[in-house]
Amino acid sequence: MSRKSATALRDAPADAEGLTPRQRLTRGLAYTALGPVDVTRGVVGLGLHTARAGATGLRRRYQEGRLAREVSAAGDTLADEFAAAQQVVAGLPQALRDARREQRRSRRPWLIAGAATAAVAGGIAGVVLIRRSAGAAEESSPRPPSVDVQPRP
Repeated sequence: MSRKSATALRDAPADAEGLTPRQRLTRGLAYTALGPVDVTRGVVGLGLHTARAGATGLRRRYQEGRLAREVSAAGDTLADEFAAAQQVVAGLPQALRDARREQRRSRRPWLIAGAATAAVAGGIAGVVLIRRSAGAAEESSPRPPSVDVQPRP
């Protein structure tokens, strides 16, 4: 080994594992002893980094394209739903008129409600009468009162 390469090896950074591919390539070109190893590792590292960045870009473009297709499909669906809602709203006045006509003709629900109210009122009146008549008979007790009935003057 020449004196120059020994000096270069001694001046090289000790933590060669923590270098980025670009720093490794630069160090490989600067130092003679570690040159071929660092140049190779730097070029491979830069190539891998470039490939990874390219793949990430392709994946992002694919996802953006897929997202654009999904947004387009959602827009079409939304337009269809909006058109259907417009048709429903356009037919709403006629549907309300028809419903009002049917309500005017039908008196049956009022008849049923009146009959139900009369039945409930009759039931309540019957319960009240039965309780009053049964309560009057039960008030007299065969036992004498436990307290004086006459108030003291």
